[in-house]
Amino acid sequence: MATSTWSADYWSLTKPEVNLLIGLTTAAAFCLGRPQGLVGFPFIRLANTVAGTLLVASGTGTLNQVLERRFDALMRRTAKRPVAAGRIAPSRALAFGLLLSTIGAIYLAAAVNALSSLLALVTMASYLLVYTPLKRKTPLCTVVGALPGAAPPLIGWAAASGSLSLEAWILYALVFLWQFPHFMAIAWMYREDYQRAGYMVLPRGEFSASFMVCQAMTPLFVLVPLSVMPVLVGRAGLAYLATALVLGAMFIYRADQLAAYRSNTMARRLLLASIVYLPVLFTVMLVDRV
Repeated sequence: MATSTWSADYWSLTKPEVNLLIGLTTAAAFCLGRPQGLVGFPFIRLANTVAGTLLVASGTGTLNQVLERRFDALMRRTAKRPVAAGRIAPSRALAFGLLLSTIGAIYLAAAVNALSSLLALVTMASYLLVYTPLKRKTPLCTVVGALPGAAPPLIGWAAASGSLSLEAWILYALVFLWQFPHFMAIAWMYREDYQRAGYMVLPRGEFSASFMVCQAMTPLFVLVPLSVMPVLVGRAGLAYLATALVLGAMFIYRADQLAAYRSNTMARRLLLASIVYLPVLFTVMLVDRV
């Protein structure tokens, strides 16, 4: 195996596209949890927090591909993953994933604090040991998977403040609710792939579409009002309020379009809306913090 291919395969094991969002929400929560000017701001602690969190997340992504390699091989969208395709041996990927996770957890505990490290470990364990096997047993796996999936803001906040306040849990709830339309868009686009691999992310038969619509739409009617909470408690200004309402309207519109037409095109548009929504919301929240 050429060096460039070898390094690219190990890099892809870490799921960098997922880590980008994890890093952003962790960093934003850290900054929101440690409100102060640039003078005296703990930039090194922030960097340590993001680095440690991404190491654990990378290890988790790698271990997930080890556990699901047989099923990944059955899906068109995942068949080319390094372990599923046989380019990296499961034993090597296992060692790589354990090494990344262990280093990340120790790094967080030593360079940041014990609470952030504990949250990262609990997130990893619940994702791998609860959510991952549940995907083959019940469509409610989405609810279970959203619990660890929303943890990065908690890690960032805990790293900054050493505790978890109401604001930290509001950020957690935002990410928790955001995941439902995001993942339902993916589940609908690749429903045949998931079914081929035996994943029950959607119910079988006639209830599949209605389940998707419910999971995509209902959380948004809680997410959008919740997104204005920072304004109501005096922690964000009018620029954030306007942004949250515009983004929320866009998100609901795209979910409604998917509910109405139930096509892969509308699912792809909802997915794009979800990818835009969270980074922009967190960024403006940070910039317009009162």
